[in-house]
Order: sequence, then C-alpha cells, then structure tokens
Amino acid sequence: MKFLRDLRSVLNLTVLVAGLGYFVDLFDITLFGVVRVASLKDIGITDPAEILEKGLLIYNCQMIGMMVGGLIWGILADRRGRLSVMFGSILLYSFANIGNAFAWDATSYAVFRFLGGLGLAGELGAAITLVAESLPKDKRGLGTTVVATLGMLGIVAAALIGQRLHWKTAYLTGGVMGLALLFARFKISESELFAKKTDPSRANPLLLLQGGRFLKYICCILIGVPIYFTTGILFTFAPELTAGLNVQGTVTAGNAILYGSFGLTLGDLLSGLFSQWLKSRRRAVALNLVLGFGLMLVYGLVSGLTSTTIYLLSFLIGITVGYWAVLVTMAAEQFGTNIRATVATTVPNFVRGSATLAASGFAVLKGQMPVASAAILVGSICFGLALLALTQIEETFHRDLDYEEGSRPE
Repeated sequence: MKFLRDLRSVLNLTVLVAGLGYFVDLFDITLFGVVRVASLKDIGITDPAEILEKGLLIYNCQMIGMMVGGLIWGILADRRGRLSVMFGSILLYSFANIGNAFAWDATSYAVFRFLGGLGLAGELGAAITLVAESLPKDKRGLGTTVVATLGMLGIVAAALIGQRLHWKTAYLTGGVMGLALLFARFKISESELFAKKTDPSRANPLLLLQGGRFLKYICCILIGVPIYFTTGILFTFAPELTAGLNVQGTVTAGNAILYGSFGLTLGDLLSGLFSQWLKSRRRAVALNLVLGFGLMLVYGLVSGLTSTTIYLLSFLIGITVGYWAVLVTMAAEQFGTNIRATVATTVPNFVRGSATLAASGFAVLKGQMPVASAAILVGSICFGLALLALTQIEETFHRDLDYEEGSRPE
C-alpha cells in the first residue's frame, strides 16, 4: 500500500508530460532500426552487403548528431532552463523525422537522421533533470522510473508501427506525435531549484574537468554503454548475427527489436523499483550488468537455437539492460544544479553515441571473424568497462540535490 501511495504521489503533470516526451524520443530513435531494410530498398539500395554498410553509416550519423546535440542542449538547459530545451529539441527532431519520409538517397537519409539525432539529444536529460529537481529525494527514483517506463513503450510502438505501416508513414507519425506534445508542455513549470540559482558559474561545462569530476562523468557514460550496444548491435543486426549460428527459422530485426523493447520496458520498471527497494542505484545496476553479460554469451555462442529462442533471449537481455532510468537518475544526482542538466543531457547522448564506436568496431571485426563472434567481443568490452566504471562512482540514493558544484552535498 505504501508503494501505491508513493507512486500516486509522483504521478503529476510534469512526470507524465516528461514520460510522453521520452516516448516520442525513443519511438523516433528506434524507428530506423525497424525500417532500415525496407526503407533502403525503397530508395534503390538492394545489395545485402550495401544495406548493411549504408545502414551503419546512417545509424552512425544519427548517433553523432546526438553526441553533438547533447552538449549544446545540456549547456542551454543550465543557462536558459530545462523547459526551453524541451521545447526547442522537440521542434527540431519532429521536423527532421518528417523530413526522413522524403529522403531520396543514402546521403539525404543520413543528413535527416543527423538532424533528428541533434534534436533528440535534448529530450531525456532536460526531462529527467526537471523531474528529479521537482520531487523529494526519497521519491525521485520513482518519478524517473515512470518517465523511463513510458519512454520505453515508445520502442514497443516503433517496433509495432514500423512493421505494419509503410516506412514513410511511420516517420510522419513520429514527427506529428512530437509536434502534438508541444501543446501539453505549455502547462508545466520550470524547476524551482534552477530558478533560484544565480551563481555565475552556471552552465560552465569546464567545471566537469575540475576536482575529479571528469572521471566521475566518464564513468557515468561507460556504465550505460551496454544498453546501446544491445539495442544497436544485438537487436538491430539480429538477422546478420544469427545467420551463422544455424538458427531454425527466420530472425528479423523488427521482431528482435520488438521483443527486446518489451524487455527494456519491463526492465526499466523493475530496475527502478529494485533500486528503490535496495535504496541503492549501484547495486541494482551491478546485478543487471552481470545477468546481461551472461545472456549475451548464450545469444552469440550457442548454435542451433530456434528463432523463438532468439526472441526470448532478446526479451531477457532487454530486461537486464533496462536500467536506463536508474543510470540517468544516478548521473543527475552526481553533480550540482549549476551543471546538472549538462550532465544529465550529455551522459545519455554520449551513451547513445557510444553505439557508433561499438558499431564501427563491429564493422571492422566482422571481416576478421564470424559475425556473431565479432559482436560478442565488442559486447564483452562494453560490459567489462561498465562494471569497472560502476566501482568508481558514489552511491547517491539519499543525496539532497539542492547544491551547486563548489559546495558540499549533504
């Protein structure tokens, strides 16, 4: 009963609008993976090897856009406010995704995905920062869990809609949903913690390079790398990965993303609740990483599985890497109000951008060894670095967020 009372207490308009915004964010990010093959064939790319090559190029352009946008939007969120970033980012990524429906070749496709990534970069960090600063410390984990769980349903929606609608219609749907959200966002208020801070060092990203903050910042990014390795490699390129494993039945990227996204949604909810129960962000993430690594080895090393088993593994792996809400909350809690939005916006986008490095490493290694082995090697590095990084950051579950860098948090 206490849990239900706590949950009801965090379901305010700010949390719900932030969650719906993240829903559209993840819908648009995921959609390319679902429609990749169909859309590339429709613009004249039919050779399987070229589909993989151009798909990696376009995917990387999207992720590079998110890394660049993360820094821009993060500084703006600490300088101009959390709400202004939420408005500006949604306008850009909505129009960019509408533009994707009119891509005529791989180059134009990549440009639109870059612009989409640039816009999408501002959504999550501003939303999580706004929610974290608007709730009491013992309940902010529940609030960010609601945001992330609603967001993960966007992946499910993209997997379903992307397989049932023409790819152009699917992109238009994402753009229109984003524009519709603007009306809801006029009803929410700016963070009071942000509004009352007047320190001139606000929005100074160079603070991240001082006082040991940079190591802590890098560790926050590394902890999230396995999430986007999983979605960007294991799920998106599931047909290629399983082709050499004698899988019985046909494995499609759309279905792998669909079942994986169901797992991610459930995992985000479970990891957030588990973190609340343990009163620890670090221990919850550590368990997820260990289980995820083990399941990845089964996925990529065991041959002769059925396509149904591959989808089940995708679902289970999705659960284990569904600690996104805990990760972004933990990153926001590590730093003071004057650079919190910069961190909360750039960390998830550099995590997403890390998929570019993972995909590039995978692209190089797949020419030297079996495709599945290349993916497992890259994944082992990702999970190993995440576990190491987790040991280097502080537990922040009980931390009061009303402080700026340069003062001592409670």
